[in-house]
Amino acid sequence: MTPLFTKSPKVPFAFRVDILTGGGTAGHVTPNLALLPSLKEAGYEIRYIGSYQGMERKLIETAGIPYDGISSGKLRRYFDIKNFSDPFRVVKGYAEARRLLKRHKPDVIFSKGGFVAVPVVLAAKHYKIPVIIHESDMTPGLANKICIPSALKVCCNFPETLKYLPSDKAVLTGSPIRAELLQGDRLSGLSYAHLSAGRPVLLVIGGSLGSVAVNTAVRNILPRLLSSYQVIHICGKGNLDESLIGTAGYVQYEYVDAPLKHLFAAADLVISRAGANSICELLALRKPNLLIPLSAAASRGDQILNANSFAKQGFSKVLEEEALSDDSLFDAINDLYLNRNSYIQAMEQSSLNNAVKTVVSLIESCVK
Repeated sequence: MTPLFTKSPKVPFAFRVDILTGGGTAGHVTPNLALLPSLKEAGYEIRYIGSYQGMERKLIETAGIPYDGISSGKLRRYFDIKNFSDPFRVVKGYAEARRLLKRHKPDVIFSKGGFVAVPVVLAAKHYKIPVIIHESDMTPGLANKICIPSALKVCCNFPETLKYLPSDKAVLTGSPIRAELLQGDRLSGLSYAHLSAGRPVLLVIGGSLGSVAVNTAVRNILPRLLSSYQVIHICGKGNLDESLIGTAGYVQYEYVDAPLKHLFAAADLVISRAGANSICELLALRKPNLLIPLSAAASRGDQILNANSFAKQGFSKVLEEEALSDDSLFDAINDLYLNRNSYIQAMEQSSLNNAVKTVVSLIESCVK
C-alpha cells in the first residue's frame, strides 16, 4: 500500500495498498490505519492509493479516507500465464499513478508494501517526491526490492532485516500499532466474555481466517486446559464448534472487532500465529505469547523467521506446527505461564515501543 501525505492546506497524502495476498488478510492495512490519527493531528490531509478492487478499499473508505484506485499486476519469479498480461497492468498503473500524483501534489509518500505500490513509488521518483517504505517481513519481498532504490528511508520490524537493507536507508521502527488497542480494560474484557477474575485467561487467536491446526489442537486439550485456565478462543469465520457452546470457562468467537482491546487486556497469555503485524501488537501489549508459525510447506517461511526472531529476543515462546501435539501444546502453555514474568521483562526492555511516533517523525523529516 502506498500513502501520500500533504500538509494542509496543500494536497493530501495517499497510502500504498498491499495486494500481494490477494486481499486475504487485513495485516497490511492496519499499520497504515494506525498512523492516521497522528498524521491528522500533525496537520496532514490524507489520500490512499490502492488497487481498484483490493480488500484494502473497503477498510480505507470505512475509515473515511479518500481512495484512488489504479491498475496493478503481480511481478512473479515463476511461470504463470498472467506473466504475459500483468506487466501491461503495471505500466497502466504507473501512468495512472503519475496522473494522481500530478493532481494531488503530495509532500511525501508512505508505502506499506505490495505490488500496487510499485507504480506509485516509481511515479513518485519521477516527480522527486520523497518516499518512505515499511517492510513487515524478515526479508524484503520482490515489490519492496523494486521500490527500495527509490526510497529515502526503509522501516522494518526485525533487527535481522537491517542486513538486507542499505545502511543509509534502514530504520528499525517496529510496526505501527492502533492506539485504541492499548486502551483495553481487563474487567470489561472479563465481563464481555463472561469469565471470572479468579483464574488466568488464555486468549487464542488463529488469524482473521482462523487456523484449523491451532483450533483443533486447542480443543483437543480443552478439558486439561480448563482445569487451570479460562480460554477465549477467536477461531475465525465458520470455525465455531457448537458442541462446546456453554462450556464453563470457555468462550469462542468467529471474529471480534471493537471489544478485542478489552479481551487482550483480560488475557494473561496469548496463543497466535506469527504474522508480523500480530506479533508486533503482542510486543506493544507486553503479552506473554506462544507463537505457532504457519509451516514452511504452506508459505515462504516468513512466519517461522518472525517467530524465531522474537524468541531470540526473549519476547515469545515458539512451537512449530510440525511439532504440534496435545502434549507439546499443553506443556508449552504451562511453561509460558510459569515463566511469564521473564517474557514481560524482555518486552519492557524493547526499544520498539512507539512505532507510530518514529514513523511519523520520519515523515515529518522528509517534509521539513
